[in-house]
Amino acid sequence: MKTCQSVLFVAWALATLGIAQISTADTTEHWLPFAPAADAFAADSAIDLRKLNEPQAGDGGFIAARDGQFVHGRTNQPLRFWAVNVSPENLPDDVAGLRRTARILAKHGVNLVRIHGGYFNEDGSINAARIRKAQLIVQAMKAEGIYSHFSTYFPLWIQPKPGNPFLAGYDGKTHPFAALYFNADFQKQYESWWAALLTSANNGYKLLDDPAVMGAEIINEDSYLFWTFRPETFPGPQRALIEKQFGDWLRKKYGSFDATMHAWRQIGVKGDEPAIGRIAFRPLYNIFSNRTQRDKDTAEFLVESQRVFYAKERQFLKTLGFKGVVTASNWATASPAILGPLEKYSYTVCDFLDRHGYVSCDDKGPNSDWAIMVGQTYLDRSALRFDGETLNAPRQFVNPIMDVHYDDKPSMISETTFNRPSRYRSEAPLYFACYGALQHSDAIVHFVLDGSDWSVKPRYFMQPWTLMSPAMMGQFPAAALIYRRSLVRPGAEMAAINLKVAELESLNGTPLPQDAAFDELRARDLPESGHIPADNVIDPLIHYVGATHVTFTRDGGTSTVADLRPFIHRANKTADSSTHELHLDYGSGALTINAPCAQGVSGNLHAAGSVRTTDLAIACDMDLAHIIVVSLDDKPIASSTKMLLQVMSEEQPTDWKTEDAGGLKRITNIGHDPWTIRQISGQISLTRSDAASLKVTALDANGIRLQPMGNAGRISLEPSTIYYLIER
Repeated sequence: MKTCQSVLFVAWALATLGIAQISTADTTEHWLPFAPAADAFAADSAIDLRKLNEPQAGDGGFIAARDGQFVHGRTNQPLRFWAVNVSPENLPDDVAGLRRTARILAKHGVNLVRIHGGYFNEDGSINAARIRKAQLIVQAMKAEGIYSHFSTYFPLWIQPKPGNPFLAGYDGKTHPFAALYFNADFQKQYESWWAALLTSANNGYKLLDDPAVMGAEIINEDSYLFWTFRPETFPGPQRALIEKQFGDWLRKKYGSFDATMHAWRQIGVKGDEPAIGRIAFRPLYNIFSNRTQRDKDTAEFLVESQRVFYAKERQFLKTLGFKGVVTASNWATASPAILGPLEKYSYTVCDFLDRHGYVSCDDKGPNSDWAIMVGQTYLDRSALRFDGETLNAPRQFVNPIMDVHYDDKPSMISETTFNRPSRYRSEAPLYFACYGALQHSDAIVHFVLDGSDWSVKPRYFMQPWTLMSPAMMGQFPAAALIYRRSLVRPGAEMAAINLKVAELESLNGTPLPQDAAFDELRARDLPESGHIPADNVIDPLIHYVGATHVTFTRDGGTSTVADLRPFIHRANKTADSSTHELHLDYGSGALTINAPCAQGVSGNLHAAGSVRTTDLAIACDMDLAHIIVVSLDDKPIASSTKMLLQVMSEEQPTDWKTEDAGGLKRITNIGHDPWTIRQISGQISLTRSDAASLKVTALDANGIRLQPMGNAGRISLEPSTIYYLIER
């Protein structure tokens, strides 16, 4: 909104609505407790989204992947998953507790859980108790219309001890990164875990037969193309296996090692032993930087090996009788532009593609990777502004919501969140919902559910990803509606990129790297014209305009990029969606949502000034707030007779304390229960002609009516109320 328009609207709001000027000082020092009563799941809760789910998950058949989206296998009806990660250890052991957790999730719009945990003991034997609990989790979730997706193996979950029969050479202190790709004995053991999980019967019940089991993930966060692939550090027997496989592959390609070395211009490395058929690996940095013929052959071998492994394990699951969808992995690479597309290509032998991504907050200090503790430092980092990852760094145009669809397969992000304790994590739910809907994303899986009660879990530390918090789960109702019901419309296709596999294997890279951190200085040099050459880098803000698609081909093909100039204005630091329903002012950090059934603003409302959408006038002087109105009756806000007004500021534990650390914050007290939210203030008005006839009722955190608030002609926000029902 232009400055003159903002000034005029502020004047209109003050005069017409009687809105008093709101002082920032009035809202920055006051924190109010967020401690909802236990939810009784009353039938009249205005935020209960259980009806969005099927009576039982699987009623429409096993989930399938068709035409680039997830569908019910029997009815062919498409669906999106608004999901959460769960660890079996953090869920109740009793059926009643599991059912309550499932009911809370369904109420907040969740229709999928990613069950993230292993089903093996330290020695690799089957853990029957964990399998039984997995069955109980699936059954409890199913009863509330929630599907389950299994993630069963992560290299960090196992440290093989000396004498291990399927992972020889380990010392009990290291993790077997990459070993599953090349070690046939380990693969057999791994397959036994899947077989036990899916086929173990309990009173005749098997997970294999349950259509509520949506998917299976082959391996979590591992890859030949990430920094953990360092064969020189592998135990001797494991290093010998992969170097021998590389040697066999080269001999098949070139006929002999002499011919190989000739093709490589005699580039050898320490560890090459052609006399016994073993060829060593150059570091990944050299591979994507130098790109010699040796490097190109290495990349081709590694990608082929990954693809063969993923195809083999998918086929194993299908032969076992698994009827759901299978994904390969979800990891980053050492080079997003050069190795990233090869990683994605290796995944395309499976049914859908997955990725992970977090918005970090430069947390530093002991145990900061997994805990929030006194003495650590962190950065308050806004994703809506594209704040750099470190203090005073330039903007970085990268965010985990930036999605790319590959080979017309569904796309999932199976781990994502904005990390605590950054105050800006409250940006996340609406951000994910709006841009996930815009880009046709098929599943957004928030990390991580740590229980079903609204608690900060105070010990001597707190974990940085909790979802049962006011800023996260508290904003799920409106966010889930926007995403699952497409209240923000899918955008136009802005890029269709054809990548020739041979060119990728020659390490030529992609013009559309998905997770490359573009800073503001580099972004200024990107062309703003349409038809950007396929060998150039495409403006990463394209993901805030519409959808992008990549196709891997053997023969190549023309790549097209739409003209982005009508939508991206770097001089003004704005990006508009192709649907004209989303306007991101990344200069100030404010997102305006203006769709027929969802309207509001998120982020720095003080900088945005008073905002007017098609049917709303919003006046709020808070520098971090999120105000959204969504239709509850599938009608546009212009004619709806039942709407939810959802509001949030930011969160922190009671008695949370920090001190300045040179522009960062240093934690001096991690606080305790209950959660608190910064005091909310502002005024909202529906501008439709019959606004005065629409009743407004304040709701408690469970969606139960508290008190009447007048009519929708003017709604003055209560300091700690986050939900309001607007109805005729």
